[in-house]
Amino acid sequence: MTSSQPDSLRALVSVMDRLRSPGGCPWDAQQTHESLVPYALEEAHELAEAIETGDRSGLREELGDLLLQVVFHARIATEHPSDPFDVDDVAADLVAKLVRRHPHVFEDAEVEGDVHVQWDRLKNAEKQRGSALDGVPLALGALARAQKIAGRAGRAGLTTHAPAGDGLGERLLALVLEAEAAGVDAEGALRRTAAAWEQGLRADESVAGS
Repeated sequence: MTSSQPDSLRALVSVMDRLRSPGGCPWDAQQTHESLVPYALEEAHELAEAIETGDRSGLREELGDLLLQVVFHARIATEHPSDPFDVDDVAADLVAKLVRRHPHVFEDAEVEGDVHVQWDRLKNAEKQRGSALDGVPLALGALARAQKIAGRAGRAGLTTHAPAGDGLGERLLALVLEAEAAGVDAEGALRRTAAAWEQGLRADESVAGS
């Protein structure tokens, strides 16, 4: 980390405050947490694309765009009438969570089995979850969500196997479980394969149209 980074982050917060304040940008002033959801999702996908395509400059840009979403939401949060918080509160909570969930790093604790299992256990205790499967976002794509459930279930010691049947859903789930067992990100694998397939289709289309 260079010495200019903290100043740059503080400057970003100041710019966002200026955009959001009276006399700033009308569009920024109109946004809400809800209206920004599509942009956060889009930026996350663009970041994944930059990583998977090896686009180094794109990676830097998309990380910035995702950081903007964090700062934007934190700025909106300061305006809440009864429960305001700012970006410093967000960062402080994150620091506390990272320290709390890594007792084997920040305390004299031994890792109890797999690190991921320990993380799940600490997280479930913090959030008082009754099931290892609680908290898997419904908004995740079906493929990613199925694998997330499979991973949580496996670490909790639950038997994971595809439901009986040869329908499309059952076959897709069986492939997800196969990917989980092999340590492969099914969503990423399909995304990369689909991208290569699309390139081939575009090449065929170009030849056919010439």
